[in-house]
Amino acid sequence: MTKLFYTDKPIIGLDISNTGIKIMAIDVKRWLVLGYGSIDLDPTKVKESLEGNSTYLAENIKLLIDEKIIGALPSNHVVIGIPTARTYSRTFNLPLSVKKSLKDAVELEVEQYIPVPTSALYIDYQIIEHNKKEVTVLMSAVARSIVDRCITAAESANLIVSLVEPGMNAVARLLTNTEDGSLPTVIVDIGPAGTDIAVLDSNAIRITGGIAIGGNTFTLDIAKKLGVTLENAHQLKVLNGLSAGPRQEKISSALESSLKQIIVETGKVMRYYNERISDDRKLEQLLVVGSGSNLPGIGEYFTNELVMPARVASPWQKLDFGKLPEPVRQLRSRYITVAGLASITPRSIWK
Repeated sequence: MTKLFYTDKPIIGLDISNTGIKIMAIDVKRWLVLGYGSIDLDPTKVKESLEGNSTYLAENIKLLIDEKIIGALPSNHVVIGIPTARTYSRTFNLPLSVKKSLKDAVELEVEQYIPVPTSALYIDYQIIEHNKKEVTVLMSAVARSIVDRCITAAESANLIVSLVEPGMNAVARLLTNTEDGSLPTVIVDIGPAGTDIAVLDSNAIRITGGIAIGGNTFTLDIAKKLGVTLENAHQLKVLNGLSAGPRQEKISSALESSLKQIIVETGKVMRYYNERISDDRKLEQLLVVGSGSNLPGIGEYFTNELVMPARVASPWQKLDFGKLPEPVRQLRSRYITVAGLASITPRSIWK
């Protein structure tokens, strides 16, 4: 009965990040957005909510639902996305002989990879490939305390939580549906305060990494280098960016250090995939997503630095806002994770 209950209820996405909360409902059959909204948060207070007893998250989820929804939400059943940087995801190969005791084998791998006791983690895994000799396992783990606090915050706003997953998994789902997600793909998700990096292969995330540099860092870099206000720096970032023009040299110079650090981290993730996960499948493309992807010229920059085809992903060509007012172009990218959460089908939760 429970399974039918969830299947009959539309699922909405609730993306909780260090800098804000986004919510969205999508009719996946028509790729029609039914309702959405967002609210900005104080990162320090979010940290207190995820690590302490603050009710800040709960209060703001309720405020978002009560006062900031454009359109309507068809249910109160949610899939929660939590910051990828607070999760651990890895793919590894195990001998076929351990398939019957897979849980124990995965926990042994977790103990090697993750510097946190397994008793303090929620661990989930699935077999994504197998042959006559071995199985390929995708593992994801997150601190129990963070998941529990996110669920408690959502439930206090009268939401029923159906699933919790890393934000990058939701991004991958959306890109699989709207881009050519079958190709081995590097995803670079540049958020306001940090950048998450992952490899998507055969519709599954194989590895994740990240760095605490994001779109806000770019703004600060420009403001400092050019001696302008943060507001002016933001305008220079989203209007000029790395594109050719009279300000290109100064802006590029201002951003060089931060961008190079993202490139280095992306290179590490790519090498891990190439050396430890796949020696036969070549990485084919890089997709830039997230609020930092609104930096003009960012796709060409990655193409040149990593010598592989790179571009800003554009799932919005498939998503239809119908009669609802669309988010302004510069803010649309902030909804990519929550759109991925909202595009899950209830049936897939019960696979």
